[in-house]
Amino acid sequence: MQEFDYDEAFSRNIGWTTPDEQGRLRSATVAIGGLGGVGGSHLLTLARLGIGRFRLADFDRFELANFNRQAGATMSTLSRPKLDVAEELVRDINPEVELGLFPEGVTLDNLDRFLAGVDVFVDGLDFFQFEIRTRVFDACRIKGIPVVTAAPLGMGAALLVFSPDGMSFDEYFRLSDATDDTDRAVRFLLGLAPRMPHRDYLVWPQAVDLGEQRGPSSPIACQLCAGLASGAVLKLVLGRGPVAAVPWSVQVDAYKGRSYKSWCPGGNRNPLMGLKRAIIHRLLPEPRTRIAVDDFDDPIDFVLDAARWAPSGDNAQPWRFEKLDPRKARVRVTDTRSDCVYDLDGHATELGAGALLENCALAAAEIGFGLNWQLIAGGAEDSFDLSIELEPDEARVRSPLYPAIRDRAVCRFPLSTRSPSDDDRAALKSAVGPSFGLELRTSLSERWSVAKLTFHSAHLRLTIREAWEVHRSIIDWDAETSKMRIPDQALGADPLLRRLMRWGLARWERADFLNRYLAGTLMPRLELDLLPGMLCGAHVALIAESEPRTRIDYIEAGRAVQRLWLTAETRGLRLQPEMTPLIFARYARERRPFSAAAHASAAAAEVGSMLESRFGATETRRMMFLGRVGFGRARTARSLRRDLGDLLGKA
Repeated sequence: MQEFDYDEAFSRNIGWTTPDEQGRLRSATVAIGGLGGVGGSHLLTLARLGIGRFRLADFDRFELANFNRQAGATMSTLSRPKLDVAEELVRDINPEVELGLFPEGVTLDNLDRFLAGVDVFVDGLDFFQFEIRTRVFDACRIKGIPVVTAAPLGMGAALLVFSPDGMSFDEYFRLSDATDDTDRAVRFLLGLAPRMPHRDYLVWPQAVDLGEQRGPSSPIACQLCAGLASGAVLKLVLGRGPVAAVPWSVQVDAYKGRSYKSWCPGGNRNPLMGLKRAIIHRLLPEPRTRIAVDDFDDPIDFVLDAARWAPSGDNAQPWRFEKLDPRKARVRVTDTRSDCVYDLDGHATELGAGALLENCALAAAEIGFGLNWQLIAGGAEDSFDLSIELEPDEARVRSPLYPAIRDRAVCRFPLSTRSPSDDDRAALKSAVGPSFGLELRTSLSERWSVAKLTFHSAHLRLTIREAWEVHRSIIDWDAETSKMRIPDQALGADPLLRRLMRWGLARWERADFLNRYLAGTLMPRLELDLLPGMLCGAHVALIAESEPRTRIDYIEAGRAVQRLWLTAETRGLRLQPEMTPLIFARYARERRPFSAAAHASAAAAEVGSMLESRFGATETRRMMFLGRVGFGRARTARSLRRDLGDLLGKA
């Protein structure tokens, strides 16, 4: 076995370094705090550069979630301390390396020992470790140690260098001015990358949750970080000219193939940075409330709390819950056919009841139960009961769909025209189950064809008084959220159109006047139907194996729709139901009168004809759901739900 020889091992560095400089690298001491996503890559790159002394700190162990990016994360190192693995790897590169190991991580108690005699500190601490990071940076400043931070962002890396006699960590990031943990994270993120080029290709925004201290990562970014950080360390150790320190920063993005240099005088006190922070806060979803079974008296309460988030027509929430014992409940469902022209024979409510049951099943699995349910026919045609019972099931697998139950919302705004990927299509089709087929219409001509259908159907929707009565009662004006109706800011309409709608919905005579003489339906149909129908990734149609006959058929379809919707949500796809063509087509097909308006029946027949021409006569009769999906950001304007206590009582 060949013996190790430092000069030979690192001889290929000569040329980019002189022999004398290589000797200085050999005697240099670099401290690395954290050996996770970037820290391990920093260590191996610097070791191959020939750095001869390291102070290493990490208390964590490797797990499967580290495999996509962390140096040393392999099946053979699972559950092993990262520090132990790092020691083995670096000694395999340079057996003569001198290591100071801190298995407890960087703490206030060991900070002086950790930084003693250090030439450069390289920041590998976890993104959210703000307090200890601040203390380390302050200590480095006092001891005259330069700090190198290379942050993995998207598929790129941001490099910041803090000089002991330059701008301090807090002067730049201003974390001490933060109002809460989320604001602290936003300040740190924006300070690292003021240009934020990576935001344009974040295809699954749900992966970012600052409240839960979670975000995506990539090996591309971590490798770039190691290169940028090591380049800065080399210049600092060898004194090869000035290194641009904050408020200067550099970002290299491999996905875009571009580099950016930013100058941010004042750091986060800069007014432009303040504006950017405000925009980011505006775009962030509301912090997700963490729901745990311990928050409820009994398991059935946990399940019913998930059940209440089921979608229902116009956010009607036509159900009430009766708790029978810790594992049993009854749900009374009363449809809205008498008040809502869209709830033909109560089928829309039945679909919602199916979604409610799917939520119950997902929540039950989350806490180790299976769900048994039965349909109990009600005494009236417009109502029925569902009995639900939880049974312990240790083999029950928790579903990745459960966390999306409370995030799922109707998106009425235009979306990206990027088509769902093959994986997305496969996931959506698998979600609906073997009893249903799923058609996706993605091409420009297909989207135009369905958009014209919904545009035409919307004319009927907006010109009959029966629909006007529904619209008048369901909108919550001047609202971003609503627990019992639809907030106007979630309608997909701009402020001018919302003002016009509010004026017209105040009195039928006004709406009728707009429609007759001022083409009052044109603007809402363009903005709420035609444009969103074109600006989406696909139109989706859920088609049953056979024509639905019973209430159970519609309930099972509702369960499939909810799985489809939640699966779309987990993949970054937003969904908007487009159900009125199906409803009006059925009115026409069965020759059912539904409006006093003279044109209603003929218009419904035309909608039915258009629907059949696009999907086929047989498929139209078996179609349970029609909607559009597309990639887009989550919006804060949305319908919420009544509190569980408001829905509990005697079913």
